[in-house]
Parts: sequence; C-alpha cells; structure tokens
Amino acid sequence: MRRHRHAKIVATLGPASSTPEVIRELFGAGADVFRFNFSHGSHAEHQARYDIVRAIEKETGRPIAVLADLQGPKLRIGRIADGSIELAPGDTLRLDLDPAPGTRERVPLPHPEIFAALRPGVQLLVNDGKMHFEVQSASETSASVRVAIGGPLSERKGVSVVGAVLPVSAMTDKDRTDLSFALQMGADWIALSFVQRPEDLDELRQLAGRPVFVMTKLEKPSAVERLPEIVAGSDAVMVARGDLGVEMPPQKVPPIQRQVLRACRQAGKPVVVATQMLESMISAPTPTRAEASDVATAVYDGADAVMLSAESAAGEYPAEAVRIMSEIITEVERDPFHRRTLDAAHPAPEASVSDVICDALRRSATILPVATLVTYTAAGRTALRAARERPSAPILSLSPDLATARRLALVWGVHPLLVPDFGRLSEIVDNACASACREEFAKPGDTIVITGGMPFGVSGGTNLLRIAQVPLQHPAG
Repeated sequence: MRRHRHAKIVATLGPASSTPEVIRELFGAGADVFRFNFSHGSHAEHQARYDIVRAIEKETGRPIAVLADLQGPKLRIGRIADGSIELAPGDTLRLDLDPAPGTRERVPLPHPEIFAALRPGVQLLVNDGKMHFEVQSASETSASVRVAIGGPLSERKGVSVVGAVLPVSAMTDKDRTDLSFALQMGADWIALSFVQRPEDLDELRQLAGRPVFVMTKLEKPSAVERLPEIVAGSDAVMVARGDLGVEMPPQKVPPIQRQVLRACRQAGKPVVVATQMLESMISAPTPTRAEASDVATAVYDGADAVMLSAESAAGEYPAEAVRIMSEIITEVERDPFHRRTLDAAHPAPEASVSDVICDALRRSATILPVATLVTYTAAGRTALRAARERPSAPILSLSPDLATARRLALVWGVHPLLVPDFGRLSEIVDNACASACREEFAKPGDTIVITGGMPFGVSGGTNLLRIAQVPLQHPAG
C-alpha cells in the first residue's frame, strides 16, 4: 500500500462513508488520515467507524492516523417570533439577552460573553457572513447595531464577532465530553476549534490530563494575529479556510494560507489545508478546474496534507474525490517546478545536532542516487525534522511505537512503519535494508540513508547518519 506521493490526504468520515466497504475504498484510493467530525454523529457512530479503520490498518499493516475534530462554541441568534425577519441596509436592530422571541425591533442573542466584548465599531457577521451588522453602542446586556448587509434573518443562525476577542473558552461542555471519549477511543490527533489565543491550547492539554497531540484550527483573525505563539504551542495546524473566510474578506485568505504554511515549515510542524477543496464533488463526479488548481496550489506551497470534508463525509462520490485529489497531488509532484519551489523555501537549519543531521540527509538525496531515507524514531521528532527539509527521496520512518507511527501518517513525505525495537547498529542497518525492500522503497543494490538517535529507542536528539547499500542478495523479508 505504498503511496507514490509526498503530500497526504485527510478524508472526513460521515453518513456517506460509514461502512467497511466504503472506508476501505477511501483508504485504497489514497486517504492517509481519517477525520472524525464531532460536530455531527453520536459517540457510538464514531466508535463503529474507528473500529473499521483499525481493522483496515491491521489488514494492510500500514499505520493510519485518526483525527478527532472538536466542535467548539457555536454562537447563534435566539428564537424569532415568525421564524425570520427581513432587514435592509441602514436598518437598526437591538440585540439583547431577553429570551423572548425576536421581533422586527429586537432579537435575542443568548450569549453574555458576546456583549462583554462588544464596543462601537465591532462587526457581527451572521449566517456564514451573508449578513453584516456594525455595533453602534453596547452594554453588558444589549447592543444597538446598524445593518450593513441585509437579508432574511432566521432564528438559530450563527454569529461571528470580528474585531474583538471573546471571553469564552474554546472548550464547551460538549467538547470536554467529546475530548474524553476521543482519547479513550484512541484518536491520534485532536483538532481544536475556536482558538483565539495560545492559552486555549494550554486549557485543552490540562483537560486531557495526559500528553495529547493538538492540531490548532486557524479560523479566527485573533489567532492569526498571534500566529508565532499559536504555531509554537501546537503540534500541527489546520488552515480552516471556510470559517476564516467568514470572519475576514475572502481576498485575505490566500495570503494568510501562505503565511501559515511558511510559519509551520519554519517550525517543522505539520500543516493541513482544509475546506471547500473539491466541494463540487459533493454532487458531481469531477471537480471544477478552479478546485483542482486550489488543491495544486496548496501542494506547490508545501502543505503536509489537504483535506476533504463533506466531499467524503456526505457526498455522492467519496472515493472518487479521494482518488482525484491523489492524482492532482501526484501530477504536481511530477512537475520539476514543484521541487524548485520547495528548495527555494527551504528554511535554514537550527543550531542543533538534529538539524545538522537532517540537513545532511536532504543534501545526500540531491548528491547521491538515494532510493529512500530511513529514520528511526521513538517519539517522531527525527521524522518531523527530516520532513521539514522536504527531501526529494521518500522518508521511510521506522518506529517501535504504534502511536508514533500512526501520528506520522499525517506528515509530508513520511511513510511510517511499525518495527521491533533494536539495540545494535548492525541490526538497525539490516532492518532498514529489509524494510525498504519489503515496502518497495528500494531494491538490492540501491543506496539508502539511515538516521536516528543513539542509543536507539530513547526519545531525544538525532545524532547518527549512515549511508548503506542494500545487499544484492538481501532477503526482502
């Protein structure tokens, strides 16, 4: 089941992809990571899908990452007497905490945390940004707003606040329950929504009560403003372009996407580009040319992974969407310009032994005819630093820890494999050669480059680089 590409694919599971047959087809088509969206579905449904994924992992012998995506706070308009009202630009409206059904003059907004942050000039975006309100005056219980962009306002529509940091936790009671379940289930990554500040990540880790690998969803302008701190506190980052595009002008999203990709590449943190990548494939068997270009742009810019949401969770062509996304990635990575782009964006190594070794690893693949780069890693750090280099040769990452191998399925260029623990260097080299042949990354006579930390099996600095030739008569098993 070797993938002949570097960038990875995250596929969301849902009603259209809940059976063993469909999930197996998604994996065969190219899905490397399965996303479980806790905004939808019951715990029992998630558990059933998780069990299917782990059964496929056992069948194929290829580690698969599971991403649990927490819903986060949902801020919504309250009830409206007639179900909806019509608002025109220039109209004024009062929002307040009174739970009485809304009228043409006032509408309930049952979120005191919003009023605590409102001040004149703050923007309220309603119904995914289709309506814009500007705050004229505000107190702790109500606000007067002017309608900038009008339309029909229906009850329970979502509200986003632009220009203020809300005094609200990124973790709701539902998220706390879902986090506990996701960790018990065995999720490898936890995606945190509604991140406004670095402290939101600290809160999740404290609630988890044990080490957890956090993927920050960048969907709030306030988080983008503190990007270096957010990246430093995250284990991975997702550019959630749908929500981000609601809270800021759409023309600002592409530059921010590139800004995030550069920051994550510099830090050596995996980054996922998400939302509306092949959206037309929810109901059509092929994407638009613009969508194909969108996926290609993310790959050209060096994203670790691109993500499918409704396309694989609720669409009519889930496997086709994964297959086409894989073909787009493969085509981009064949383009010589892609390699030049990655090399041009290469970050300088940090002043550490690990980075010196990994920089030499990348250089060896440009000078020698290297079939594959083999990393031995206990906690995944060696593989992450190797992937930061974006080498031209594939990275076969061998780990004695299954949880580490699963997490690395998200990382650019890394093909994780679970192996026994070894102690002697000769065993390491022999096993690297055998694994590279067995997994079809090399053949007898090929050159491979091996890196890891001595002593092996101990999480810490990478301090070994070994160039080896696969024996001509080496057994593939």
